[in-house]
Amino acid sequence: MYAAVVIAEAIRKAQDLAGTSAINPEQLRDGFEQLEITAERLTEIGLPDFGPAFAMSCENHGGNGMARVQQWDADAQKWTLITEFTEPDQDILAPLIAEDSEAYAKEAGITPRDC
Repeated sequence: MYAAVVIAEAIRKAQDLAGTSAINPEQLRDGFEQLEITAERLTEIGLPDFGPAFAMSCENHGGNGMARVQQWDADAQKWTLITEFTEPDQDILAPLIAEDSEAYAKEAGITPRDC
């Protein structure tokens, strides 16, 4: 569900930046790269404290990477926290992501762009 929120917000941001609802893939990328989701925005869309506040950029497509597990309680009609926010181990993940990204770009014939 949270991924859907992030994607919808990136689309909204891209549409705002482009001045049109008919965005293209590059404009969507720009929307993601300029996306900031604040605690206030989460409250505004009805998901207070559902996820962490974060900002993405060209250099960082994943935001801060913080995550926590929540569970829907159908009887109470509410989300219940199972864990607190957990920070990813970027010392391990970043090199793996870079390696896989470079391999994919080479395989797909993509020239990586500079930020």
